Amino acid sequence: MVYRQILQAYWGYDTFRPLQEEIIRSICAGKDTLGLMPTGGGKSITFQVPAMVMEGICIVVSPLIALMKDQVDNLRRRGIKATYISADLSRTEIIARLENCIFGGYKFLYVSPERLGTDLFIAKVRAMQVSMLVVDESHCVSQWGYDFRPSYLRIADLRAVLPTCVPVLALTATATAEVINDIQEKLLFSEKNVFRQSFFRANLAYVVRRTDNKLSQLIHILQRVQGSAIVYVRSRERTREIAISLREAGMDADFYHAGLRKEERDERQNNWMRGDVRIIVATNAFGMGIDKPDVRLVVHIEMPNSPEEYFQEAGRAGRDGKQAYAVVLFSPGKDEGNIKRRLSEQYPERKYITRVYEALGNFFQIAEGYGLDTAHEFSIRKFCAAYGFPILPTHYALHILHLSDYIEYLEEAENVSRLAFTVRRDDLYECLRHDERTDKVIKVILRTYSGIFTEPAYIDEHLIAVRSGVSTEEIYEILTSLTKIRILDYIPHKRTPLIIYIRPREAPKRLHIPHAAYEDRRKRFVQRSTLILNYLNDRNHCRSRLLLAYFGETDTRDCSFCDVCLSHDKQDLTDHDLHTIRSLLEQYLSPQPLLLSDLLPKLPVPSDLALTAIRFLLDNDPRLSLCDDRLVLSSPGVGTEREKTLPLPSDNLSLITTDN
Repeated sequence: MVYRQILQAYWGYDTFRPLQEEIIRSICAGKDTLGLMPTGGGKSITFQVPAMVMEGICIVVSPLIALMKDQVDNLRRRGIKATYISADLSRTEIIARLENCIFGGYKFLYVSPERLGTDLFIAKVRAMQVSMLVVDESHCVSQWGYDFRPSYLRIADLRAVLPTCVPVLALTATATAEVINDIQEKLLFSEKNVFRQSFFRANLAYVVRRTDNKLSQLIHILQRVQGSAIVYVRSRERTREIAISLREAGMDADFYHAGLRKEERDERQNNWMRGDVRIIVATNAFGMGIDKPDVRLVVHIEMPNSPEEYFQEAGRAGRDGKQAYAVVLFSPGKDEGNIKRRLSEQYPERKYITRVYEALGNFFQIAEGYGLDTAHEFSIRKFCAAYGFPILPTHYALHILHLSDYIEYLEEAENVSRLAFTVRRDDLYECLRHDERTDKVIKVILRTYSGIFTEPAYIDEHLIAVRSGVSTEEIYEILTSLTKIRILDYIPHKRTPLIIYIRPREAPKRLHIPHAAYEDRRKRFVQRSTLILNYLNDRNHCRSRLLLAYFGETDTRDCSFCDVCLSHDKQDLTDHDLHTIRSLLEQYLSPQPLLLSDLLPKLPVPSDLALTAIRFLLDNDPRLSLCDDRLVLSSPGVGTEREKTLPLPSDNLSLITTDN
């Protein structure tokens, strides 16, 4: 089959994951298709494989510039021609890339939703042979979605430009029944066509731990569950603080947030991906697009704003199908107050938003009626200091102005290093004939980046340094010196937030913040926050069933291994049963460890109660441990050290779900 041949040739896989092939067949049959696949389910394969078979270019709408760049880089490494368009490119660069999409044989064009409505983009798309239109994170098109973006509504206008035979593939990891219907309506599906997997994760235990000392509980959990872990917090400062505390407790931890330099972020992410660092403490900037299958534990020190966000982030644990844990550390009074405080910060009064907009125009010295398509480097700290604004409400006011289509607020815009030759290839070699070191660097660049004489290329100085054996500092000096003598044009990496005016500056009285960007979003924030608090406070219902019910799955069963299910099991276990089982374990395990399958029939209680007792004893008796499905009884005095190296049990025997 041609699809599997493409999969094997470019991605090295022999078979598809569940649902991938069904979605591919649907889109190749020309049908508008909505695919709901859990985090880590391999959504990108569902459009990348068929696009390689279909004639023309695949346009992919994606909300995150960093994710677009990663996808493009991954495709290029596989020998597939791909490019992207976003607000951090100059108009000249955008035109060059779009022209190459028409004539250059690209298979993929990634584009941010804000670019879709521009006259330039529409004109160029009319001249392209488009094979399919992909909408990633398609829940953003729905006003009922947890991350609604008005710019996504422009996708429907783009469909009017494309031939009717061009199908749409909408993809998302989380969507309620209401959102599923809204996505298909807003994207003008010719007929309803949904492929979905159950969101049930048989290997993932959801746990809520009530505590007033979150750091102590975090350390306890990380000591009990070995393997790769992610710890999510909401502020950049806290990532560093907690990582330092974990190191002081003897753990291998690092931190990650969007405020780090790209080189630092890449290094820390790669260290964690390789397993050189066990624990990464991060904001929600970490995780999107990362496919690490062996994450054993995801801990939320603070809860996200919505069930969808939590489900996505928790779902990064256990993608390999082995036992994993998603834990929330919950301090009822404090955390409930924090969620309420977020509401006032994220939705400041309308008058305040207008003040921020007016001050922004003054800050950049833009007159009313001017400023369209101008981009400005932006420091929110300098801006707030100049006008006496608090930072957090100002940040969210700018975000609301972005949603209202007045500006683009790019918090972490990166101008990746760019290079283009200004001489012909033959002239280049004449210039470099007598400089061995420079010649070596240039040859590496030519081998690494194709088409560099016709289009500026985004380069990675560190990669060039590794391949050429020349230091990064020397590469910077070489490229800078060649720019001065006009052999090439080198723009070094620069990272700064940007404000881009989508419309000319308006007078304050003409500023209109639509309900969809403010009141409707505020109302949904309150609803979702209430659901989150209900989830955290619920001690009676299986946590997996609560989450699945939110996404419309009602025909489900209790998972049997979340903290609520285990607490129910313990209610059926008497002290006499526990004492009896403890004594029998000491007797049976003294000579040698035993497999659980051999041990359970020897115990005088049903297997489910025996497992419950063993769970409890593993949590509370340091002499007991589980290794390769064998229960081990250690000698007195060595259990504490042994328990720190326990592997994760393979049959849902929880090490962390009991409150201590």
